[in-house]
Amino acid sequence: MKITEKNLHQGFIKVVPDSADDLWHLYNVIYEGDEVYAYSSRAIKSDTEASRPKSGERVSAFMGVTVESVGWDKFLGKLRVHGIICHAPDIIPTGAHHTISVALNQPVTIVKKEWPKHVLDRLQRASETEKALLIVAIDDEGYAIAETKQYGVEVRVDERIKLPGKKEAEKRSGATNECFKRVLSSLRQLWMPTHNSIVILGVSFMKNDLAKYISEHASDISASVADVKSVNNGGVSGIYEALRSGVLLRAAHQMRVLEETEVMEEVMKRLGKGDATVTYGVVDVENAVTMGAVEKLVLADTMLRESERDHRLSLEKIMREVEQRNGGVTVVSTEHEAGSKLLALGGIAGLLRFPVYRSDSQ
Repeated sequence: MKITEKNLHQGFIKVVPDSADDLWHLYNVIYEGDEVYAYSSRAIKSDTEASRPKSGERVSAFMGVTVESVGWDKFLGKLRVHGIICHAPDIIPTGAHHTISVALNQPVTIVKKEWPKHVLDRLQRASETEKALLIVAIDDEGYAIAETKQYGVEVRVDERIKLPGKKEAEKRSGATNECFKRVLSSLRQLWMPTHNSIVILGVSFMKNDLAKYISEHASDISASVADVKSVNNGGVSGIYEALRSGVLLRAAHQMRVLEETEVMEEVMKRLGKGDATVTYGVVDVENAVTMGAVEKLVLADTMLRESERDHRLSLEKIMREVEQRNGGVTVVSTEHEAGSKLLALGGIAGLLRFPVYRSDSQ
């Protein structure tokens, strides 16, 4: 994402999204009550006799809406901002409802009465280049290929296989090579557009044999293999296992999804041990923040995006207080496993500097 203009005194930031990830970030940045400006098209109708042949003609114009809702379709890669027209040429009536489709490589201006720090941080991070990572996880029962996104991981291929037993060495070798051939074909399709780094995960010798096969049959793709790691499972389970365990850090230590997964694993670890230096739920977290105990606040993105305005402002107040006391804040995407775990805890948790006992345990 490119930030082309920023004037917080006047309350606006102009950006140009250039990837599907950027649309995800804007989905989490644009709130009800904001104003969004971009070029859009609208059907113009007229009741006059002279204009009847052109009734329903679509007109493209620079327009602004006061936001009522925002919709994001990650499969179609579309972001729609619906609201009431607050700025448009005279031919278009203000006060009417309209939906702006935010397009890639087209500027969009967002106006807020106040820009929270976590929103500014998110835009800044989105403006920094972060290449996706291709992850292959394989065992003798199947394989999966996923692509990291800033909102999580997207599984692109998931195929089950059944190799002959080890006693049928010749048949097993042929079937394995055929499997590797299919993996390489799928991997090439995903790798060609961007030449992203690749991590191969697997059980036993399968991962090493796959890496060797790729090296022998596709030296160009092999050059992008950043790491080969062992996991206890193949397929989709192996990919999520790698995210949880941190084995991908060497290849992608700056990736947002890994940071979010790592902090949630720490939350779950402390909860599992009955450690009093972790808490969750709005009431208990707010109590811990008031006591200056929160070292890291962990918040689900939906808590900010889908809450009523007053509740969102209350959450942002908690975030500011944590930061003012030299604590950190991590907003976790609910599009991957770490976010689902956080939602099960009420969407908010805190890692604490010192023990604070929960209200329901006293």
